[in-house]
Amino acid sequence: MATRLDVDYLVVGAGAMGMAFTDALVDHADVRVALVDRRHGAGGHWLEAYPFVRLHQSSAFYGVASTLLGGGRLQDHGPEAGLQERASQPEVVAYYAHVLDRLQQTGRVQFLPGSDHLGDGTVLSRVSGRRFEVPEHCRLVNAHYLAPSIPAEMPAPFGVGDGARVLPVNDLVHVEEAPSQYVVVGAGKTATDACVWLLAQGVDPDAICWVRPRDPWMFDRALIQPDPAIFLGVPATIFEAAVASESLDEVFLRLEDAGVMLRIDRSVTPTMAKTPTLAQWELERLRTIEDVVRRGHLRSVERGRLTFLDGSTVRVADDAVVVHCAADGLKYPPLVPVWRPEDITLQPIRAGFPCFGAAVTGYVEATRDDDAEKNRLCPPSPFPDSLQQWAGMNVLGTRAAMSFSAEPDIKAWADGVALNPARVPAGYPPSAALDAARERLAASTGPGLERLAAWMGRV
Repeated sequence: MATRLDVDYLVVGAGAMGMAFTDALVDHADVRVALVDRRHGAGGHWLEAYPFVRLHQSSAFYGVASTLLGGGRLQDHGPEAGLQERASQPEVVAYYAHVLDRLQQTGRVQFLPGSDHLGDGTVLSRVSGRRFEVPEHCRLVNAHYLAPSIPAEMPAPFGVGDGARVLPVNDLVHVEEAPSQYVVVGAGKTATDACVWLLAQGVDPDAICWVRPRDPWMFDRALIQPDPAIFLGVPATIFEAAVASESLDEVFLRLEDAGVMLRIDRSVTPTMAKTPTLAQWELERLRTIEDVVRRGHLRSVERGRLTFLDGSTVRVADDAVVVHCAADGLKYPPLVPVWRPEDITLQPIRAGFPCFGAAVTGYVEATRDDDAEKNRLCPPSPFPDSLQQWAGMNVLGTRAAMSFSAEPDIKAWADGVALNPARVPAGYPPSAALDAARERLAASTGPGLERLAAWMGRV
């Protein structure tokens, strides 16, 4: 027999987006929420992340609207001294445990860990076998539509022959005997983290083979900071570069010349534009790795040999440890309206910064009644992979930000939320630099959007 839950919302997924939505919703509406997750706690993939991972962005831009991750502290030592701190994996997990406790203390949020939503308003606990049901009026919130895949939970996307040593990136910290060679497989943030960590442990750069199917573009982390005079200059530079360019490749090259974008190898034009942030010190270390294999995706790994989908092979050391960093990571399902009769599907709203987008969605759900109006205010934007998708993210995300920012109450709320990277905090001192960034952004947004829209294949 199922236990009936007295709730108005069933939020499926207690990761970053589900938590940000729930936090904003509960803080602005008198509603009851059941929060469900297959994992044992809140925080999503952070509960399974590799132990040396840190946020690639400032802590202030991550988490929920009610609670500032990291307290707005700056790093006071190390190669990033003066930049906003970036939380470690244990710090992020502890943060979400604290946020979950705060939500539960309202008396209006119930958490069901280790549980699955069966798709019919029924929740099944994997641990106890208990079933829970929600009332017919309860709205379903799909907070796992974009849930990432991570190496710790996914098998390597290539065959592994007898005698080959293949480890997910999580297990790097458990290596007990140093091999003569490490082979890092992947081109995204996880692979760059693995390479930087190995180098920090004293591994010789010549002992690392980096299988990079594509080369990535990345933002300079020093510019993606919660300082509006710095941050607002980034979109201004993007739109100015778009206006001045004849192709997307030229846009990125201009952004590189302006110090906004980074690439590891300046002799290779990247085709991947997920655009995480990277620090200059990390870039310098990554450039010391000269054994880079660009033959596309791996088909299989055998002892002493890598075989690629095109049939080519590369010799590696017989005792090589192959580090699997090649999970899908970000997901790219079709964009759907956030508000539909069957559910609320959380997706990014502005360009990047999904926690802020989910918080905006929660605030709009709490303060508006008409789903059509909600969808007008918060149309979804995609995560990018290619340069064209990056252009689309910027076009759709900027249009959405212009839409919800035109609402006085949303703008007032967003201006008080540290998750919002474009806000000017109350009491921020006026400056010529801020005035100049605002003026550049105002002048370049319209024509820049027009150019980017043409390259994304839609207007």
